[in-house]
Amino acid sequence: MKTFRLATLLVAVLLCALAACSDQKPAPEIPPTTFVLVHGAWQAPYVWQPVQQRLEQQHHKVIVVELPGHGSDLTPPQALTLNAYRDKVVAAIRAQPNNVVLVGHSLGGMVVTAVAESIPARITKLVYVGAFLPANGQSLLALAATDSTSQLGAALVPSADQLTLDIRPDRLVPVFIQDGSPAAQQLVAGNYRAEPAIPFTNPVTVTAANFGRVDKYYVHTALDNAVGLRLQQRMAAAAGIAKTYTLRSSHCPFLAVPDQLSEVLLALAR
Repeated sequence: MKTFRLATLLVAVLLCALAACSDQKPAPEIPPTTFVLVHGAWQAPYVWQPVQQRLEQQHHKVIVVELPGHGSDLTPPQALTLNAYRDKVVAAIRAQPNNVVLVGHSLGGMVVTAVAESIPARITKLVYVGAFLPANGQSLLALAATDSTSQLGAALVPSADQLTLDIRPDRLVPVFIQDGSPAAQQLVAGNYRAEPAIPFTNPVTVTAANFGRVDKYYVHTALDNAVGLRLQQRMAAAAGIAKTYTLRSSHCPFLAVPDQLSEVLLALAR
């Protein structure tokens, strides 16, 4: 009899517990972040693949934009401007149903700045990775001229028509990815293309009403031989960026230290 009563009591307790659980609403799901990644000069979407893979493993959506005249895009260099780059990224963002975290590397920093000025309401966070960050009216060329530690300028070889810029083959790895694995260095060298020159000269217009309202972050690349750390710090300070990160990396952290860069981006998504 005691055994029967004990069993009855246990069943009653279990039923009450199940009823209580059924009253609890499931925790709301946090929607995945949409990242839009923009590569820099002399490169293409391939550089973002290790980071893209890590972000997607955490169920985020990743859009990697191929700038005109880079990768497989054969737009002639005389037809390219910074605005053409901007428009390609703007179109990619407008095609997404949600607002995005926009990330630019190197030259891509000029591009994402112009994008943020154009569609600030579509960008939740703007992230610069070893990137050029212009003030109003500045071009990449003007910013690069103030970089006393960069090794890039001495390695450049302009084409006869001044429409493209090459890098001396022996300087490509030392300037871009001196700390990368042999496989990563070969990836950069094997995918190399001459860079369209006109967008380097195009100034960016930014206003407090548009660009100024976007939440900004800077990821410094402390071992950078292309965009010197001191220039990076000056640009971030001039833009009023208070939240910065620093990676002990060359100019290509997505290939040299992809896990570390991915962790920074994942932290921003949280």
